[in-house]
Amino acid sequence: MEHGKALAIKGVMTIVVLFLIMGFGYGAGFGDVLIMTLVLGLVSYVLGDLFFLPRTSNMMATLADFGLAFILIWGLGTVLMEPTQSLIWGALFSALLIAGGEWFFHSYMKENVLHARNGA
Repeated sequence: MEHGKALAIKGVMTIVVLFLIMGFGYGAGFGDVLIMTLVLGLVSYVLGDLFFLPRTSNMMATLADFGLAFILIWGLGTVLMEPTQSLIWGALFSALLIAGGEWFFHSYMKENVLHARNGA
């Protein structure tokens, strides 16, 4: 149950950022934004939030999420959309905003999901 709530929070945050930047700024369709959100959400949740966050600090997990978001958004953007040279800036700005949200999301994860998972 807690994983579902956490994924929903992460998904809403990600789809809003990607739709505003990649949708309005770069002409990505809603389907493309949804695909990017699903891939980024699942990969970053498993790698960043469930694996990396419990083993490191919030700062390190946020930096890892930034790098992962940048690479995935840029890579998926070049596959799903018409690649342009300015797409890298959209991916960078999106990754920065997502990482800012992740900073706060990690507190939620530690208090509600990881705390419960560890049985404490």
